[in-house]
Amino acid sequence: MSKKPDTPITPTKLKRRSPVPSDIIIAQEAELKPIAEIAEELGLLPDEFDLYGKYIAKVSPKVLERLADVPDGKYVDVTAITPTPLGEGKTTTTVGLSQALGAHLGKRVITAIRQPSQGPTFGIKGGAAGGGYSQVIPMEEFNLHLTGDIHAITAANNLIAAAIETRMYHETYQSDEALFDRLCPPDEDGQRAFGIGMLGRLENLGIDKTDPNELTKDEKHRFARLNVNRDTLTWRRATDTNDRLLREITVGQSPTEKDFNLKTSFYISVASELMAVLALSTS
Repeated sequence: MSKKPDTPITPTKLKRRSPVPSDIIIAQEAELKPIAEIAEELGLLPDEFDLYGKYIAKVSPKVLERLADVPDGKYVDVTAITPTPLGEGKTTTTVGLSQALGAHLGKRVITAIRQPSQGPTFGIKGGAAGGGYSQVIPMEEFNLHLTGDIHAITAANNLIAAAIETRMYHETYQSDEALFDRLCPPDEDGQRAFGIGMLGRLENLGIDKTDPNELTKDEKHRFARLNVNRDTLTWRRATDTNDRLLREITVGQSPTEKDFNLKTSFYISVASELMAVLALSTS
């Protein structure tokens, strides 16, 4: 990845056993190389990667800017295949191919695979780190948390779900004036002000005003209420765990919710709307 990679990549020798032990034993017995050493061998600068412990790191996109004038390398795509009865599929093939190119042919090679979801990891499918002597290590961290991105998606998704349903609850039991007071509360001098996001909403509503005190009763009604239709609400909560009893649930059972019951469900975090946004993001 550097313009003139002077440091050779030195693969760690495999310690093969016969008969071949289970995947987890192979992973736990493997000799791990510090990720900082690998980054140095690849030609990454110290400020171009962030460490997540001793063996995991994130590479900064600014590497692309520094190496913009360097010719691209070869790209090999391992696409959908039918796995063997023992489970060797795309990941195992991809890792094994990289081992052959790197450790045996001496090529500078990097393996790019997707981050596993914790849900299938604890289901019948199992993890997505490969298998046997062609797997990603540390296997447990890779299959569970890695850098915490999926957990962040889960938290953000559920925050939005809570915000939507809480807004629906308040709009059910509060007047327009009460909602408006919550959105634009007066300060000590009795003055109100719109936030930046509120100005965008006013523009979308066709209300050309920037002073909350100038809004008419009808404009306050339109501004304060989202009027989300509970029958067409599709935003669901997310969890990165296989939990079949959460497929259909009812929320709002507490007496403090004043019988504001809502039938909803969970989907797995990696199939959520926010994960789709993250996958399609370019910056």
